[in-house]
Amino acid sequence: MTGDHESWGFTASTGLGFTNATIVDAHFQACRPTYGLLLRQARIRPGSHVLDAGCGAGSFLSLLAEQVGPRGHVSALDLTAENVTAARLRAHGAGVPCDVIQGDVLRLPYSDDRFDAVWCANTIQYLSDAELRRALSEMRRVVRPGGLIAVKEIDVSVVRARPGDPYMFADFFRMAGEVPGYGAQLLRSRDLYRWLREAGLTGVRQRTVFSEHYGPLSPVEKAFYGPSCAQIARKARALGARGDWSRYLDPADPINPLNHPDAYICEGNVLSTATVSGETTRP
Repeated sequence: MTGDHESWGFTASTGLGFTNATIVDAHFQACRPTYGLLLRQARIRPGSHVLDAGCGAGSFLSLLAEQVGPRGHVSALDLTAENVTAARLRAHGAGVPCDVIQGDVLRLPYSDDRFDAVWCANTIQYLSDAELRRALSEMRRVVRPGGLIAVKEIDVSVVRARPGDPYMFADFFRMAGEVPGYGAQLLRSRDLYRWLREAGLTGVRQRTVFSEHYGPLSPVEKAFYGPSCAQIARKARALGARGDWSRYLDPADPINPLNHPDAYICEGNVLSTATVSGETTRP
């Protein structure tokens, strides 16, 4: 699947698409209000020891520290070495007491029942179905009975951009998701509740919210959506997706729909939460 991921661009050292810290951080800043809202709605309790599983460059660390308060503690893990370095620097610069290590969500290097909660944001999109089952099993293993697992993921099925054909992006993602790989994994978000139930978790809840952006877009919004839409346009043209994707290729071009005074772009964000049952038999 490495070639498939690389074709989406913005790879980090792992070769996974859209994992480079520059684009991940830009996405966080563009959608910060929505991300903050969903993290609060996960209801991670004050005093908790929480694991940020797949922390990227550490964008959520300060917000997680606010959630758990001075009596709590934040741990973080990421597969990418450069992200671990960046997350450590970010946590130190923000005065957040946090231990950040390099590791894999498929083989969490922690003992059973170590955490009160796991927060996993924008990470399961990189996992195959089999890997997702393994990752959820690992999260369940390291969270104590009665603890929380919260998975947040983007929902590309509702991506819309205006002015222009409102269904062009949706049609592209549907085409890209017709074969196994990153495109199909991006379309799995609305089914998260089923995956959490299948993992033996209880009290599963899920909600989807829109992150909407109206023109004129701010520099922060353009910093993410401009390059991202340009890369998607290149991918769409390579796949032969319908629509005039050429207008998105240059983020600075005045004809780019994102530069229109009445521009509009949105994406979905899914939050699925569940509890580790005290009666669950460990795998």
